[in-house]
Amino acid sequence: MNAPKEYAVVTGASSGIGAATAKLLASNGYHVIACARRMDRLVELANFDSNIEIAELDVTDQTSIDLLSTKLSGKPISILINNAGGAYDASSIESSDPDIWAKTYEVNVTGAVRMTKAMLPLLKQHGRGHIVFISSTAGRIPYENGGTYVAAKHGVAAVAGTLRLELSGQPIRVTEIAPGMVKTEEFAVKRFDGDRGKAAKVYEGVEKPLTDGDVAETIRWAVMLPEHINIDLLVVRPVAQAAQHKVHREIE
Repeated sequence: MNAPKEYAVVTGASSGIGAATAKLLASNGYHVIACARRMDRLVELANFDSNIEIAELDVTDQTSIDLLSTKLSGKPISILINNAGGAYDASSIESSDPDIWAKTYEVNVTGAVRMTKAMLPLLKQHGRGHIVFISSTAGRIPYENGGTYVAAKHGVAAVAGTLRLELSGQPIRVTEIAPGMVKTEEFAVKRFDGDRGKAAKVYEGVEKPLTDGDVAETIRWAVMLPEHINIDLLVVRPVAQAAQHKVHREIE
């Protein structure tokens, strides 16, 4: 097999959708720069495929991002997957903590902006590229007790749409992928502050929620389409979830 020529940077790659995406792109011939804060998790990921290179990264820290961009200077970076994000509470707006609002926005929105700003010069240097934002159906339709995450993912959607307009005429694609119900190892557990019982309730009675691998496949499909095709927005849900508030549950 020839050495991979395309480099893909994946943030939030230590678990969930990020890790699954890193594995899938690597198995399809991309040289993946898997980035996250938890280096122990990344070391495990690197053992999966020789096409995976790991880098410590905190998307909320500009110095961390600057170090990464310096490391990647001159590399054929063609893909950026802005996946780092998360939900950190399930509070009503009335009872919410403004500090959690700030954290959620910083990780999901400002972090993606920081990474986009850092990687755009490398994509332009390469001559073409593709930036993928992982948002959520929460970024399309609000729901109660999810204000921090809803607002942040609406922000991600706004960044993706604005960037596509600003890059019009340049050979850089911009895609927003908005998953619905995805069952991953950590997402709901973090949201409920480690309470696995509450986390399990989210998926109760849903036979087949989406998996991190399912979302990774949509990312792979979008980035591997012919270069003249851009997927602006892809909303992906499990069949059991007809809409944000319409989920079929088999409960005895």
